[in-house]
Amino acid sequence: MLIHPWDAPTDDAEWQDWLAAHDFGQLAVNGSPGEAPLLQPLHFAYDPACNEAVTHLARPNPIWRALEGRPTVLLSVVDDYAFIPGPWQATEDQPPEHGAPTSFYAAVQLTCTAHVVDDPEAKAALLQRQTDHFQPEGGTAPVAAGEAPFGRLLSGIRGLRLEVREVRAKFKYAGKRSEAVQRRISERLAERDAPGDAAARINQQRRLAAATMPMPRSAPRPASGS
Repeated sequence: MLIHPWDAPTDDAEWQDWLAAHDFGQLAVNGSPGEAPLLQPLHFAYDPACNEAVTHLARPNPIWRALEGRPTVLLSVVDDYAFIPGPWQATEDQPPEHGAPTSFYAAVQLTCTAHVVDDPEAKAALLQRQTDHFQPEGGTAPVAAGEAPFGRLLSGIRGLRLEVREVRAKFKYAGKRSEAVQRRISERLAERDAPGDAAARINQQRRLAAATMPMPRSAPRPASGS
């Protein structure tokens, strides 16, 4: 994924906050030589404190065989996307029809080492972590190995811990365009209000506000000899 300086996150907090609200992605696992990679859509729970994501899949999934000897995987999350017509992007001195169309989107890619979890108690703890993430309000019985109602289902799945080794994040929202052009695009997104436009606009406005925020002035240095 190409990341221009104007599309890079301002800091780790930006991509971490975004990822906390986007917990469905695709896990890419290397196939055998000559074969295409396997791509598995899945929900996951990312924990920045221990720098890992957890998930689980059915035991018959072909991904398990692919992971044998090839534990390096890529978890990719893409969302908040919108198509931007060319006229919206035209510079102030261009005719509208000379503007180049583009895509807006946010993307986070986690390069991970995959660890398969088969121990029943460890699997139950992993599932409980996912349940706590997706249902913080509760309402579901605890997951415990050998206990009803979910203990008997553990044999049909395998857990997966994804130890994050590298993070690449991109927020492509016209960061290289002038403030006037960016504000025009924001207005057009609000007017069109197609699916995805509101989320794209929120990201764009947030990044524009950060880019135009005045830098704090440095404190005056004391005079020599004071």
